[in-house]
Formats: sequence, C-alpha cells, structure tokens
Amino acid sequence: MTASSPPVNDALADPCAIAPRQTHRRPWALGLWAVLVFGFLYLPIAVLVLMSVNDSRILSLPFKGFTTRWYSTALQDTAMRAALGNSLQVAAVATVLASGFALLAAFAIYRYQFWGKNAFRIALNLPILLPGIVTGVAMLAYFSDLGLPLSLWTVILGHAMFGLPVALGPMLTRLSQFPRSLEEAAYDLGATPVQVFRDVLFPYIRSAVIAGGLLAFTLSFDEVVVTIFLTGRENTLPMEIWGRLRTNITPEIAAIATLILTVSTMLVLLSQRAQREG
Repeated sequence: MTASSPPVNDALADPCAIAPRQTHRRPWALGLWAVLVFGFLYLPIAVLVLMSVNDSRILSLPFKGFTTRWYSTALQDTAMRAALGNSLQVAAVATVLASGFALLAAFAIYRYQFWGKNAFRIALNLPILLPGIVTGVAMLAYFSDLGLPLSLWTVILGHAMFGLPVALGPMLTRLSQFPRSLEEAAYDLGATPVQVFRDVLFPYIRSAVIAGGLLAFTLSFDEVVVTIFLTGRENTLPMEIWGRLRTNITPEIAAIATLILTVSTMLVLLSQRAQREG
C-alpha cells in the first residue's frame, strides 16, 4: 500500500495563476495627449514663422506663396535697426555685469561659511522668482529716489539684476563638482590665492560662466516687462515691436519676431552645449 502524495496547491503548480494581471494602458491615448499639448504650445510659433514668409500683407491663411521680402523690409526700417542696436548693447553690457557679479557671488558661496548664507542665496534668486512687474516697479521707485533719469543705462541695470541669478545657477552647479584636491595641490606647490583662482578654479568653471552668460543675454535680449518701467526715449527691439503691435500686426513684425526666436533658440542651445562639454 503506497502513501498518498500530499495535494498540490494549484497556485504553486501554476505560477501564472498568482501573478497579478497586468493592465496595458493604451499608448495611443498618451501619444494623442502629448501631441495636443505640444500643438497648443508650439502651433502659434509655427504660425508666426509661416506668416513671416507668406507673400501677403494680411496675416491669415491660406498661404499665398513663399517670400523673404518681409525680412529685408524689416531690417531696412530705420527705427527697427536702431532698436536692434539698442537691444544688443543693453544685452551685452547687462550680461557682463550679471556674469561678473554672479562669479563673485558664486566664489563667496563656494569658499566661505558665513552667517545668513542661505538667506544670501535666496536674496540672489529673488529677482527671477518675483513677478517681472514687481521687479520693474521696485527698480523704478529706487531709481526715482536716486534721481536717475530713465535711459538705456537704467534698462541695463534692471536687466543685470534679474540676469544675475540666471548666470549664477550654472556656476554654482559647476563649483559643487570641483575637486578640492586640485586646489590643495596648487597651494602645496606655492601658488597664491590669485593664481589658484586664475589657473585652477576659473578654467574649471569657464564653461559654466559661458553658459550662464548666454542665458542672461537671451533673457535680456527679449525682455519686455521690466523694460517697460525702466526705458527712456530709446526703445529696445521688444519695446519697438510692442509699440507697433498696439496699432497693427504686419508681416515685418512677424519676421522680426521670427529672428528673435531663432537667435534665442540658438543661444539656449549653445548654453546647454557649453554646460555639457564642461
């Protein structure tokens, strides 16, 4: 008489029986949602670019033919060219100021421990965290108290203020990865603090300085809100476009806006490349 074998649990005999049933979401629904979101964000930009090369003075479909004459007409406009020169001047000087102060602030945060360090970092980021209208009104009131007349210089100072945190971010990120052993080795070899900064520290963060500067330049070049409060008689390019939009929308404005979009995109891509290569 043989002993009967113990009953085998059906779940153990069939591992698939205890595996939870996987529910497959419909990938097409997620893809459709992504298309709708990206369409909502970027379709207006695509329409703007299309209207800048449409052979019609009316900004509407259907497309009547390809032309680049709106670009040449816009670039031959005296007021547009003057505003473009002002924007380049403001962005360049503001970028130098913002990058210089950001470099000093980043070095102080990296090197020293002092009371209120976290509050100092928060204060440096406030210009970009606050609404632009708040920053603009605050700086307008400050310049008025100082008796400074509104001009391109007040615009430069305003742009440098909110460009500082943009330039500071990549520098702090890069400094957080800096190996202290390089600095200690330089001091052991007899280098002075100035030589350490010039020959060791700055070359290490050079790519971050370039990346932050490009971002600050981009932000300054197409800034409108703060500029409204700080500009004098001379217009920047975004202000010139804003003034013309209040009366009429022309293909020349679409062409200039497309050029600004192209330049801004290229600068952002160059900034990202500089950070990756750093």
